[in-house]
Amino acid sequence: MDLNVVMKFLTSVTIILMLPTLVASIYGMNVPLPFQRHPHAFLMVVGFSFLLCVLGVMLFIRRRYF
Repeated sequence: MDLNVVMKFLTSVTIILMLPTLVASIYGMNVPLPFQRHPHAFLMVVGFSFLLCVLGVMLFIRRRYF
């Protein structure tokens, strides 16, 4: 397998895995955040992270990064 293809794939996977980490980092800060008192806030944040990952994968597949 060509090294360029492997590096392109690994970079794409890293970018996709960065999205839920970014959301979790923002919601881990000790500042007032939207929905922090909502009983289903955790599920909404997890759902938003999952949605971002799915959209990122779809975008990368459309642009043939995978």
